[in-house]
Amino acid sequence: MRYDLVIFDNDGVLVDSEPISNRLLAAYLTELGHPTSYEDSIRDYMGSAMHRIHDLILERTGQRLPEDFDDVFHARVFAAFERELRPVTGVTGVLEKLAADGVPYCVASSGSHARIRVGHRTTGLDRWFAEQRIFSSEDVGRGKPAPDLFLHAAERMGVAPERCVVVEDSPLGVQAAVAAGMDVYGFTAMTPAARLASAGELFSDMGELADLLI
Repeated sequence: MRYDLVIFDNDGVLVDSEPISNRLLAAYLTELGHPTSYEDSIRDYMGSAMHRIHDLILERTGQRLPEDFDDVFHARVFAAFERELRPVTGVTGVLEKLAADGVPYCVASSGSHARIRVGHRTTGLDRWFAEQRIFSSEDVGRGKPAPDLFLHAAERMGVAPERCVVVEDSPLGVQAAVAAGMDVYGFTAMTPAARLASAGELFSDMGELADLLI
């Protein structure tokens, strides 16, 4: 293994949540008078922390989202997760191999701690991620594309940034990993490869990842 730590993004990499959350986000923004298609949501918000949604709507319209926006959105997402969420195909095999080989890994997500835990509990991935392996944008001042979250995760796990590899599926996440001085593998199952071009490696099947990391 050429890395001392594998850092996974969560949404779209560990849990297949992006179609669910972006469908609901587009519908909620449209409901609030900010017409947004599913494709718009994927393009503009995939991989970002909640504050980016607020910032972009304010920048584009001059209007602030309701104070309870985050709470309402998360309630809708969590309810949908309970009904629909599944792990990304092949990711359990990757985690099994990392654990068997004794390779440290963790998750560093733009999502809240509550969102991460609901997703992991629903999909059964909670068995792989103890408390000390979970990091959220809530833990740092700035979310992706800033490098803060990945640097925080590496520090807490006791690994130098240059010895880490990040697995990401969003341009914002790839940008953050590069800024952190880490290698990054871009997962192109949902995101066009051209949008993840800054990643050192690109792959479309999660089952390929374990071999790529060796």
